[in-house]
Amino acid sequence: MSRIAAGYSNLEYDLALGTRGSRHALCRDLLIELTGAGDALVVNNAAGALLVALSALARDGEAVVSRGELVEIGGAFRIPDIMARSGATLVEVGTTNRTHLRDYEGAVTDRTRLLLKVHRSNFQVTGFTAEVSAPEIAAVAHARGAASLYDLGSGLLVDLSPWGLAGEPTVAEALASGVDAVAFSGDKLLGGPQAGILLGTRDAIAACRNDPLARAVRSDKFTLAALEATLTLYRDPERARAEIPVLRMLTEDVAEIRRRGEALQKGVGKEAEVIEGESEVGGGSFPGAKLRTWLVRLNPHHLAPDTLAGRLRGAAPPIVARIADDRVVLDPRTILPDELETVARAVRAALDD
Repeated sequence: MSRIAAGYSNLEYDLALGTRGSRHALCRDLLIELTGAGDALVVNNAAGALLVALSALARDGEAVVSRGELVEIGGAFRIPDIMARSGATLVEVGTTNRTHLRDYEGAVTDRTRLLLKVHRSNFQVTGFTAEVSAPEIAAVAHARGAASLYDLGSGLLVDLSPWGLAGEPTVAEALASGVDAVAFSGDKLLGGPQAGILLGTRDAIAACRNDPLARAVRSDKFTLAALEATLTLYRDPERARAEIPVLRMLTEDVAEIRRRGEALQKGVGKEAEVIEGESEVGGGSFPGAKLRTWLVRLNPHHLAPDTLAGRLRGAAPPIVARIADDRVVLDPRTILPDELETVARAVRAALDD
């Protein structure tokens, strides 16, 4: 990143041909290699990816989506608002908790351009529920001459179910459903920079690449360099799990977390203790999922939890803790080994201030 920032790069120059090239070439090739997609496009964020896909595949036509999948993402941005900006007309089907295949089939008209499937990556609907799978939606779309798009939200390239995190579809599973295009984030579960990624058939991605909005939301050289570095790690899944922070944190052995917690407790002193607890994934991913962990709980008698948490946020660097059962707790899962002394020093200062 520092080399790219300080010097030259062949961002849009083909070194082999000596002519103008594509800024997307290397990340595109890596994404195709890792996922088996027909083509790939990288833009500035996931909302941008969805906007471009809707504009390219459904502008001036109707896009059909379940009412239960009209989600709101961070910053109060809502799927219906993005659809309206794309020039597509929203057609809602089903109900909040139950949508059936017949709802999609009955909504398709000669104005239908797209059937949209949205993964609920930041909330759950439980109880009396029903939803239509991506393969079923793709089949209806293809039979009726419409396109199909799967908005995954968080992009998961590796299966995390062996570590107790199930229910999040991987990018490969989404592509295998038969939809024309899949949209997801380059950060979050993928662990790279903020970016929006579109994968799919050559025709669908070509339409997205040629849409005027694609230029407006294209990625810069820093994002592409960071994404390239991250994707390269995925060529070796074990290396990716060890070197990409979010994957390492999600799959780390509980015994190692405990050892780090004990080291932090020792660095803080008698006002800290190590207890069993749970980690939440957060970041709009794996809603409701809990991971067993060990926590460092702070027990000062002279400071209210809100006061202590505020002091930690005001430290240099800031320490963001959480409050549970009226106590400030730190999760060693999220603390890197070389940060332990820095965190311990900040906690001691906050307790003594």
